[in-house]
Amino acid sequence: MTDTRENWSSRSGFIIAAVGSAVGLGNIWRFPYVAYENGGGAFLIPYLLALITAGLPLLFLDYAVGHKARNSPPKAYRTLFRGGETLGWWQVCVCIIIGLYYASVLTWAGSYVYFSVGQMWGNDPEGFFFKTYLQTSEATSFDLRFVGHLFWPILGIWALTLIILYGGVKKGVELSNKIFMPLLFVLFTILVIQALRLPGAVQGLNAFFTPNWAAMMDYKVWLAAYGHTFFSLSVGFGIMVTYASYLKPKTNLTGSGLIVGFANASTEILAGIGIFAALGFMAHAAQTNVQDVVSGGIGLAFIAFPKIISSLGAGADLFGILFFASLFVAGISSMVSILEVPIAAMQDKLKWGRRKAVTIVGGGSAVVSIILFSSVNAIKLVDIVDHFINNIGIIGGALLSIIAVAWFKRSALIQLRDHVNAISTVQLGKGWDFTLTVITSLILLVTLTMTVFSLITKGYGDYSASMQWLFGWGCVAFCAVVAVVLSKMKDR
Repeated sequence: MTDTRENWSSRSGFIIAAVGSAVGLGNIWRFPYVAYENGGGAFLIPYLLALITAGLPLLFLDYAVGHKARNSPPKAYRTLFRGGETLGWWQVCVCIIIGLYYASVLTWAGSYVYFSVGQMWGNDPEGFFFKTYLQTSEATSFDLRFVGHLFWPILGIWALTLIILYGGVKKGVELSNKIFMPLLFVLFTILVIQALRLPGAVQGLNAFFTPNWAAMMDYKVWLAAYGHTFFSLSVGFGIMVTYASYLKPKTNLTGSGLIVGFANASTEILAGIGIFAALGFMAHAAQTNVQDVVSGGIGLAFIAFPKIISSLGAGADLFGILFFASLFVAGISSMVSILEVPIAAMQDKLKWGRRKAVTIVGGGSAVVSIILFSSVNAIKLVDIVDHFINNIGIIGGALLSIIAVAWFKRSALIQLRDHVNAISTVQLGKGWDFTLTVITSLILLVTLTMTVFSLITKGYGDYSASMQWLFGWGCVAFCAVVAVVLSKMKDR
């Protein structure tokens, strides 16, 4: 334990930062579509069960590991078991990869705040997004042709992120979240209210909340619920381990975790209400069903929503600015948390000062990110890297952490439980042990096995094998190799 380690100014500062990390781009565009696709209102049941039986237990594990060791993932896991440092570096590398492409999506959200003024996408939002704005290459091979109007915004995103990180835990990460999270709440609340006032909003809400009970019999719905919970809470890839390491010795860990978990879930449900109310309006205007206008991920954010915005008449500009500003603000807080993991790890390993760590780690990531995602291949790289690193990197890291601690080092699990119980209001019992050891690990194992098998046998999407190997499996290999190399280096 080091006396010089930075701390949050208060427990509330930590909670706001943790919520800021959990509430990101995916909450606003991913959850509503995942819920709709997997049974509508019926999905909320497996989702909440997944939160209670897997999301929160894994969140408590991350908190316990980081807080007890008072270190970033590599050193924190090393204190628990032999080989733990390699696992910690794997999680660090996952964060580095995510940071590279997350900045790109943030660039798009920020640009669309500007494009919302006068609906610059015109009558063809899809063509504008892919052809005019991203200038997506039709070539199946890798293409690094430069797109000038993508360069300056992504440079600005990285500059803002690094400025926040230079400020440190209190004056940078914590302060920025105290600004951005209330701003996000205000922006998105106004957006939801505006959406609920639209004609056809009820039609959209019915599509979102009407239970499809038959869907609950499909195992894929349950896998989707558990998978989304892991991604949404920022567990399994080092963020919460790092954030917990900045907490003061006497902190209510389980109480904080419950607040973060349910604040995140509430935000997602609120997002679902706002998004589907707007989609209901779009269906009403087109005199069709909601399922004919709904789309997921990037399609929802940058194609379907611009269509909705253009249909609003007098309030279109304001609605567009609110939506894309919400995406941007939510993304910045998550971006900061993602980069904080490798920065903290290098500080702990090499005893670098924060300024040096931010400059080398953050600056190096910025250079790679700007080169790759200022190109005509930007959206292809985002899609490929996101799929591989989320479904293998995050799930694999979370599974290995549970196996190592709960299966092969039971004494470590007991020590962590005792540590949490000594300072927390909600006590962890053998139910927590059982959940981690059996339920959470089984879900993760099944999800990871099915994903890897599908990628090996079928590949991903229509992308060329060379693109998938270079940027999909290549990212996985990068995490594995770098994790081993860094774990062999001696500490300074």
